[in-house]
Amino acid sequence: MAPPVTLGELTAFLETIAPLHLQESYDNAGLLTGHPAMPVTGVMVALDMLEPVVEEARSLGCNVVVAHHPIIFRGLKSLTGRHYVERVVNKAIREGMALYAIHTNLDSVLDQGVNAEIGSRLGLTGLQILKPKAGTDPGAGIGMGAIGALPTPLGSDEFFRLLKEKMHAGVVRHTAWDDRPIRRVAVCGGAGSFLLPDAVEAGADALVTADFKYHEFFEADGRILVADIGHYETEACTIDLLHRLISRKFRTFATHSTTHRTNPVNYS
Repeated sequence: MAPPVTLGELTAFLETIAPLHLQESYDNAGLLTGHPAMPVTGVMVALDMLEPVVEEARSLGCNVVVAHHPIIFRGLKSLTGRHYVERVVNKAIREGMALYAIHTNLDSVLDQGVNAEIGSRLGLTGLQILKPKAGTDPGAGIGMGAIGALPTPLGSDEFFRLLKEKMHAGVVRHTAWDDRPIRRVAVCGGAGSFLLPDAVEAGADALVTADFKYHEFFEADGRILVADIGHYETEACTIDLLHRLISRKFRTFATHSTTHRTNPVNYS
């Protein structure tokens, strides 16, 4: 019988795909609770580390939650349970649950990263990094966002239908667009308004991302179609991505995808 996989072995594998040094300065990716020497009994994959996800993991015999978003962004001064972050951390420690976040470091790699997953779902070809990380080879596949081409140019209505179908987006907030065909598409999981100038410069017809503010939509200025499909909707695909990566690598424990839809935004 093969020896159990340790938490350290699991996290080391994930960091070969998305090294921690690639995370943004504000981020808190990596191991949040748990000890590297602990054996892994099962992994629950999620977008967000919330109490129902930790409880679901426990019920299925998992002692590790791997999520895109870290539950701890800022220092905690108490663990009284008065705030949802404190309650999650308390529950994880009480249940002996390891919490591991793979966030902007997974956003920053093209190969097996978030934006390649979005591009694949939309059928984009010739994917490249949209904004290479400063100081890196532009061809190294390290940086923010991605850009590629649709196999067939689409009108805006067809493009919106594609986004709703492939990204499970119920609503698309977008700028006005005329009858110009959409072929080159830039994508960024999560908040990507900062990439608008790069998308325009790269000749993208559309930028698919989330969290655009009112005045930021004006910056498109008719040069590009901005399609904001929602933060959760751009990144929910990371659940399937992480499940696929972990389950293919490790066969001595089960990997589960959460059944909880953790999106805090509701539409009526």
